Amino acid sequence: MNVTISNSDKPSDLICDIKPLNLRDPSDVMHPDRLGAMHQTRISFVRTLLRKISRENWQLSTQSWCLSSDGYGHAIYRLTTDNGVYHLVVFCDQIADEERNDRVIAERWDVTFCLVLGEVPDELLEQLRANVPLQEAGRNSNKVIVLARANKSMRVFEHIVDSLASGNQPKPEVLAQVGYILRTTAVYGNGKFGIHDFKPLEKTIDFGQSFSAQMCAVYLLRQFSLDLVDFLAKNRGGETAVGLHPKLQRYLGVGNATGLGMAPYLINHPCIVDQWLSSREQALATVLEGKIETNKFATLKQYLERAVKHLQQVVTINERQQQKNQTAVSELEELLKSVELTASTLCIWRELLKHYQYMSYEAQEVLIACLMELYPEKVDAFESLMNADETMEVPLGKKVGDIIRILEARYQWAIHTDFTDSNNAYWFWYRSEDKEEPRLGVRGVEEGVEKELPLDIGRQARNLYLAMKQADESQKLSEFVLKHPKYRGIIRRVWNMGNKPMGDIQMNVLHKDALPMNLLRCKLSIFGATKFDPRSDRWVRITLFQGAPLFEEVHEAEWLFPLLPTEAEIQQGDAI
Repeated sequence: MNVTISNSDKPSDLICDIKPLNLRDPSDVMHPDRLGAMHQTRISFVRTLLRKISRENWQLSTQSWCLSSDGYGHAIYRLTTDNGVYHLVVFCDQIADEERNDRVIAERWDVTFCLVLGEVPDELLEQLRANVPLQEAGRNSNKVIVLARANKSMRVFEHIVDSLASGNQPKPEVLAQVGYILRTTAVYGNGKFGIHDFKPLEKTIDFGQSFSAQMCAVYLLRQFSLDLVDFLAKNRGGETAVGLHPKLQRYLGVGNATGLGMAPYLINHPCIVDQWLSSREQALATVLEGKIETNKFATLKQYLERAVKHLQQVVTINERQQQKNQTAVSELEELLKSVELTASTLCIWRELLKHYQYMSYEAQEVLIACLMELYPEKVDAFESLMNADETMEVPLGKKVGDIIRILEARYQWAIHTDFTDSNNAYWFWYRSEDKEEPRLGVRGVEEGVEKELPLDIGRQARNLYLAMKQADESQKLSEFVLKHPKYRGIIRRVWNMGNKPMGDIQMNVLHKDALPMNLLRCKLSIFGATKFDPRSDRWVRITLFQGAPLFEEVHEAEWLFPLLPTEAEIQQGDAI
């Protein structure tokens, strides 16, 4: 695949013909196990957002803090940019422990919040107070551009407040268990439940990039969580209380609990997936085609050493993820011993990456993230290419043979799968009646197969291929569709994915051993997640903005692979 780039440092000058880029094979990039090992990179959404905030000098202030001494009530933060004013409105409610549920079936949360476009007069505040805590059940204003909710990590929350109130810093090892104070369970945008649609937002300067408004709301929530524990500690401890050490503040991000609901997004939006992963691959290719520079090795080794420590510090109950992390640590430690000597015999970074392809996907993806981190002047330009046009059309005059050729070129992973084998059609996906939550059922055992969601792209592609092989290749596609209308949707998808090779995740999601976790991690890494902690094969906890600079010190420098501060580091310097 040929892609052209420019030598300019300006993102706007990116699309200029200079030389073709050699991208990795889609069958490798889109392998589900590789997608399930991806890490944050410089063009992950959280990284892009913070560079924008720093570059444009956005300002944040606390407009209203109406919380009781126990931390219940509301708070409003005012965000000012060169182009507009926004407000984060946060509501804190007292709930019983048994009501604290991360699943979509929950009806009450510790914290509900929204990001509002423009001012928040009293009338709007009262409307928000009545509806935001209800989330999906509320009647939400179209001034709201993000609607979300979160729960406390009670163990960490209480430990931090009690420690600070008694004049002590919290124990780092307790914070390391989760890495956050608040954990979001849903962050809605793009017109969901009556809120502001993305189409007009896409035309704005501040939040025109995919998911930037959602990421901003989460980043501001992180600041609220830090302010909240400081406020409560002072209320409990009075003059004895101390502030949380800046290094611990930076270490704490915002948690997120994500289940099967995220997986269908990657299947139903192939144009977006292609844009995200193609842009990532293009950014990587600009690095890999460059000559190996010996003056980069000290920094590269710093990143790799940090990655090793980061993986060692990740706490997860999932045995499979534990083993992946341990394997990656061992492989990266061996890489660190040999990488300079190996590189001395090579010419370009691509050769170095190829040399270490024997490593696990987890370790390879760490190396990829570190290599991309070395060249911000090459990689950052691709941050502006993450939005996608989802229009999918088939030009007039196409023939059956045109589709067959694409299927044979791009869908080998699907057309040679035998779906009469029960293992290849073990699961069916459906949506629960109560909360519209995607779920998995065992075909032939559980009820609901008649409600199956059309996520079986592999099976649809194979069935289309078999049907088309029975037809005349010169037959007009329109005639074929008239005779076989059930294939209209998959034909449109196949034709458009013929030019979007990173759009289809090459995974049979019906297979008995299919891991939805791979889909979740792919999307979350694009967001910029760290600390992947699968709680089962179907849901995961992660952290956003862990290690990120605080708003008052936001900068464009890297914060890859966040590390827990040591006791010695905490003893140095004063708390904010």
